[in-house]
Amino acid sequence: MSIEAARPEGDEPLRIASLGAGQIGGTLASRFAAAGHEVRVANSRAPSTVKLFAESIGAQARHGAEAVLDADVVVVSVPFNRIAELRSVVSRAPADAVLVDTTNYYPHRDGELGSFGPEDTESEWVANVLGRPVVKAWNSILAGSLQTAARPSGAADRMALPVSGDDPEAVGLVCGLVDVSGFDPVVAGPLAQSWRQQPGAPAYTTDLATTELVEALARAERHTLAERRGEMVRAIRHLRGWGTHAQRLAIARRVFL
Repeated sequence: MSIEAARPEGDEPLRIASLGAGQIGGTLASRFAAAGHEVRVANSRAPSTVKLFAESIGAQARHGAEAVLDADVVVVSVPFNRIAELRSVVSRAPADAVLVDTTNYYPHRDGELGSFGPEDTESEWVANVLGRPVVKAWNSILAGSLQTAARPSGAADRMALPVSGDDPEAVGLVCGLVDVSGFDPVVAGPLAQSWRQQPGAPAYTTDLATTELVEALARAERHTLAERRGEMVRAIRHLRGWGTHAQRLAIARRVFL
């Protein structure tokens, strides 16, 4: 496996559709719009329900099927058990649009999915369900860290995030967007290796710098993922109201590193 630090390529404005406007999707949409990209925001309800948010960040509120029509990038940020609902929406995006999967599977939240097995790599399953290649990114960061830990490029305390995918051009484009979102991108290998950034892995929600992240990806052990994911969930459940961001980060670092 080859893991390397990556630098973003190009700075042309992109048409970006964000399918999901929650803590991850909404924060990313805001960063992309602030960087000058044309951003369309959609959720599972009517555009009117995200209109105020979209206007506040300089984006457009759209139905999902409309948002993706001529998009360069489609960011999928919905609960894992709702991925299948997006297949018809994603099918309307251009064939060369880059599809980004930010999701994670949690059994306690998503339930048992008949087509998803314990040995499946999450993003490979997502690609199969959606019928399109995907790049995996932004799944490995807590919402609180995404919102507060972004730093300018070159900052000494800048965190890094892994990006996995099979198409080098698509991965390079997403690396550029990771940089725009305030983090150093690290190419973590093909999609088949993206389990190294899934829940339970050392790279997952532990807020690492580039060198630390490269090391964490390399020492991930697939057979421990489910057990460590469960340990983290059990620890967080004991916190009042699922705890603060600082508490969740501390648990992730204790369990995964």
